[in-house]
Amino acid sequence: MSRRKALGQHFLVNASLIRKIIAVISPRPDELVLEIGAGKGALTFPLSERAGKVIAVEKDKALIPFLVGEKRDNLIVLEQDVLRLKLRDLLDREKSFLGKVKIAGNLPYSISTPLLFRILKERDLFSAGVFLLQKEVAERIAARPGTKDFAPLSILFQIYFEVRRHFDVAPGSFAPPPRVTSTLISLTKRERPLHEIRDEKRFGDFLRLCFAGRRKTLFNNLKRLPLPADAGRKALERLGLPETIRAEQLTIANFVRLYDLLSPL
Repeated sequence: MSRRKALGQHFLVNASLIRKIIAVISPRPDELVLEIGAGKGALTFPLSERAGKVIAVEKDKALIPFLVGEKRDNLIVLEQDVLRLKLRDLLDREKSFLGKVKIAGNLPYSISTPLLFRILKERDLFSAGVFLLQKEVAERIAARPGTKDFAPLSILFQIYFEVRRHFDVAPGSFAPPPRVTSTLISLTKRERPLHEIRDEKRFGDFLRLCFAGRRKTLFNNLKRLPLPADAGRKALERLGLPETIRAEQLTIANFVRLYDLLSPL
């Protein structure tokens, strides 16, 4: 297996698509864009023409010459594994862009989920994110209650971000072409979260338990909590929800209220 394939890299080669992605990112002269997986600079260089500053992160040292070949005063290239990069330390040095940092990239599928959760955890660093993701991941993030894709990932991101799916991207827009369709998704941080969450880690664990086993009712999943035997039933009754309901049928507000009812016990 080649190093390129091992890293899961698929380079954008469709010029019109690149312009569309840049338009969604909408970089401004007073903003810093942190680009993940810069590759050969297909997004990097157009971003640097419009943003106040671009920090491009690329793990593959063989690609660094493509990125540093063009000398640009507002472009910093980092040869780094973004999952090991201390984002807070990096951005703390960019005081002039405080509150105006966007994160973007054509994410290798192998790192998309852990990176997304890291962005969620450190969301105070960013005003928005724009990513090319595997279509199935994008669908989960943007999914609405009552759909098969609605999941903990949907709830956690939608509480803190306005999520929008923009368009799908066929494999032929990349070289080499991936085996799956990609989707461009944007995450715009809300001025205030939809709901205030007490103990976000516990809430995330609670959501994962609620969705464990898609064929199970929510009531049966709640039985796994270390609670009095009738606690789950009483909580559902207070919310006016039947015992036969499944997790994907609840609204985000339902989940927050259910968590609040059960977490003090």
